[in-house]
Amino acid sequence: MKTSRQKVLDIFNRKNTDDKAFWTGHPNDATIPIFAREWGIEPTREAIYNFLDDDCRWIVADSGYKHPEGLPAFDPAYGVDRESLSAAGCFAEAEDVKDIEKYPWPNPDYCDFTEVYQEIDRHQDKAIFTGMWSPFFHLIADFFGMENYFIKMYENPKVIEAATERIVDFYVAANDKFFAGLGDRGDTMFFGNDFGTQLDLFISPDNFRRFVLPSFKRLIEVGKKHNKKIMLHSCGSIYRIIPDLIDAGVDVLHPIQAQARGMSAEELAQYKNDLAFVGGIDAQNFIVNATPEEVGEEVRRVRDILGPNIVISPSHEEILPNVPPANTLAMARAAKED
Repeated sequence: MKTSRQKVLDIFNRKNTDDKAFWTGHPNDATIPIFAREWGIEPTREAIYNFLDDDCRWIVADSGYKHPEGLPAFDPAYGVDRESLSAAGCFAEAEDVKDIEKYPWPNPDYCDFTEVYQEIDRHQDKAIFTGMWSPFFHLIADFFGMENYFIKMYENPKVIEAATERIVDFYVAANDKFFAGLGDRGDTMFFGNDFGTQLDLFISPDNFRRFVLPSFKRLIEVGKKHNKKIMLHSCGSIYRIIPDLIDAGVDVLHPIQAQARGMSAEELAQYKNDLAFVGGIDAQNFIVNATPEEVGEEVRRVRDILGPNIVISPSHEEILPNVPPANTLAMARAAKED
């Protein structure tokens, strides 16, 4: 009998098997006690995964960064007083590449992944989604301020390119170190950058190809070097760059935000021969308001369209407290139906 790890890997390799797989995602902290009370289980994510017969585990490697003074790898508010997370960060006034060099860039030598490997070792029968999260697109927007970031693409592209390169230099080196130590204990490099809004990309496809895609490819090359499947998390409407993602080496697309423009199962079916999928069950509205019976029907519908190369999962990994436990259970059970 196949393990969950074997089933998911066959799905990601698009072997057109009859295997069925499910990933709960990452229930929100506030969701955990609600599910635990409903199902009479311990209030932990692991207990939820076991109750739902989850095939996957997401084990992020970022906790392996161990700065000797306890500093984070990246702090966009370094040296500035930001009133909100959306406010401009410490590169807001940067006009020269030399301004970028003043930041205390992280050192991959501070990475110690011992504890991450130990957690992965506890779940060797499961499909492991892992690696540094590597959200360089988010970080650049935080460092400059989002509006300022987009303006500087036109007014001062060299500064944008320099900052992006420094961030990605770290993630390339850290991921290389992590996967070299991981060996064959995990099959999938999973990292995330939200490139889309509900309606479209944050930036034009041309700007994506100039300012984002080269760095994106550098990260993918690390995963391919270590023989890992490449799984991209990107919320939003990204249909205009899916061919670019495929050409860059993406194997698996997550989470398939079903209500975003161009991201329905029907519209993504054209890529079934090029991609595997994780997600597809709308978490913005559907699983919040549907009945368990309707959830089961939707799982079967999406699987019929995008299957067999799909791991059923919510269209956002952070299951919020407004999702009824019965609907999550119905989704998990329908995902495994023959």
